[in-house]
Amino acid sequence: MIAEAGFERHAQSAPRPVSPTEERNPRTRDIDVVSTADMVRMITDEDAAVIAAVRAAHPRIVEAIDLAVEGIRAGGRVHYVGSGTSGRMGLLDAAELLPTYGVGEEMFVPHLAGGLGAFKKAAEGAEDDVEAGAALVSDVGPADVVFGIAASGNTPYVGGALDMGRSRGARTVLLASNPFAALAPKADVPILVNTGPEAITGSTRMKAGTAQKMVLNTFSTAVMVRLGKTYSNLMVEVLATNEKLRKRLVRLLTQATDLEADVCANALAATDGDLRAALLMLVAGVDRSAAVAALAVEPGRFSGPSVREALARLGIEPA
Repeated sequence: MIAEAGFERHAQSAPRPVSPTEERNPRTRDIDVVSTADMVRMITDEDAAVIAAVRAAHPRIVEAIDLAVEGIRAGGRVHYVGSGTSGRMGLLDAAELLPTYGVGEEMFVPHLAGGLGAFKKAAEGAEDDVEAGAALVSDVGPADVVFGIAASGNTPYVGGALDMGRSRGARTVLLASNPFAALAPKADVPILVNTGPEAITGSTRMKAGTAQKMVLNTFSTAVMVRLGKTYSNLMVEVLATNEKLRKRLVRLLTQATDLEADVCANALAATDGDLRAALLMLVAGVDRSAAVAALAVEPGRFSGPSVREALARLGIEPA
């Protein structure tokens, strides 16, 4: 027992390996002297390896998705927390959910070290502020998910948020490109995507950033699908804020029903632009009031039924 305890102390005090993102890449040592064509090949060859690295992390991504869906259904929110490129990726992902799925900060809240101004102008020193990271999520609860994003997996700002989240009973996720991430023990679900050394040493806006974009796209899209924000692979809660998107609504209805565009446009007009209600009217052959009733939120549920669930309420088996 003494020997084991001594070994544990030694292991904890041993220096951690350098993050692969900080290692020098032997494949790109000559990047500054080769032709432009060879330079592009080097960079894109490195990028090609990201897909396999993300695929290897699939089991953890699945865990994070299920965790978030459970939390959101209980009234919680996902809090993205990161600095630099990592924080910007979280901010971008959350921002794009509003026009695509009609989801804003009632479900996904992005936090960027240094505030929104740091999206345009780097505020690299902000990543060392543990207290600031903790303060961001000081009001979370057991239904919330604190989702830290840090290429190195060592960012103090993110660590502060993860610690605060855990102390308040929230579930925690870490997305990093370092298999030795120091913050991994603070996460219920550590998603460690080993993207290896960057084409330019330490420039984590490259492969690590690409991996983050892929994982976040997969994560948030799957969460939206699980929450009924699609019908088949069609978006049904698009916010039509311009002419292009209004035309998209009609096109989505034609794709879902195989009906003519003018028929779909009329149904959409009859529901004041509510695509889900228009879809129910066309597929189930019901009027607007019946469609709206089928989409009503049941007592005890945080969100309404999916289109498929609403069709089942109307006694229709979706194609």
